[in-house]
Amino acid sequence: MNFASDNVSPFCPEVFEALAHDATNNAPAYGSDALSAQLDATFSELFDKEVAVIPVATGTAANCISLSALVSPYGGVVCHHEAHINEDESTGVAFFTGGAKLLPMDGPAAKLEAATLDRFVSGLVDRGVHSVSPECVAITQATELGTVYSIDEVNAIGAVCRDHDLRLFMDGARFANAVAHLNCHPADVTWKAGVDAISFGATKNGAMAVDAIVLFDTSLKARIEQARKRSGHLHSKHRYLATQLLAYVKDDVWLKNAAHANAATKALEDVLGKQGASLAHAAEGNELFVKMSPELATRLRDAGLMFHGWPSLGSDVYRFVCAWNTDIAQINALNTTLG
Repeated sequence: MNFASDNVSPFCPEVFEALAHDATNNAPAYGSDALSAQLDATFSELFDKEVAVIPVATGTAANCISLSALVSPYGGVVCHHEAHINEDESTGVAFFTGGAKLLPMDGPAAKLEAATLDRFVSGLVDRGVHSVSPECVAITQATELGTVYSIDEVNAIGAVCRDHDLRLFMDGARFANAVAHLNCHPADVTWKAGVDAISFGATKNGAMAVDAIVLFDTSLKARIEQARKRSGHLHSKHRYLATQLLAYVKDDVWLKNAAHANAATKALEDVLGKQGASLAHAAEGNELFVKMSPELATRLRDAGLMFHGWPSLGSDVYRFVCAWNTDIAQINALNTTLG
């Protein structure tokens, strides 16, 4: 069983069927097709607000192109030091923004806390042109350590951003898993809480290759589209990005897939706990970080499980990630296999 990442999963039947259905006819290129024209209305209904949707093929592009419209080349982006944009996007943010600097800070379980954020921003020394002033705060939902910001927590961070005249961006590569955990309306934890833009993840949760930049400030659309083209992320056969996104959100496929991944994670947590592992911290989405002995890690790998060590949290911490297609029955059967 492969728990190395949710990226190892295939695309789900709904996306496959939609792609097959829409793969038979010619259509205008670069987003001028009928399917692409449905995106804004479909996501506006999803978020209960007028939004603008700009699809791209990768999460890196979704994050970095979004930030390029929210921060100037000489501005700063406050984020958690464990954030994907800080740990896993290489120098992508600086590249796409033309030079903006990440301003990483700490917080429990990869989450920013509003009070600490306020002190951090207030404590930055203004040296005029010699220093970098924050212009945006970026949070990850769900976080890189599998925790989820509550509605109140995002609201509190949004309030700090308003107090300091900062934009608020949400890296939502696993946004579906967060919403499934919170069992809330997606609006409650985004624009109603002060979020200006989100990278709405789909690839990890059943799509083939697409994430959506969703703008709650629709005035940014033209700027984002220019940045997408300039960076080489405008697809000529744009309709196949739209096809995936429309199938992904139709009939709440995105939430059903995420709920299954979350449930599989809880099942795996139970199995590993019976084998002597313990949580490194709360598992609220589809990522599980556990402490366990090297002997147990070896037993699990010998039983065919694939997963990664996570030395930044400790030499005895390992990460397991479940996906929309993870077999829960097979997880439960591990109790017998492992003894």
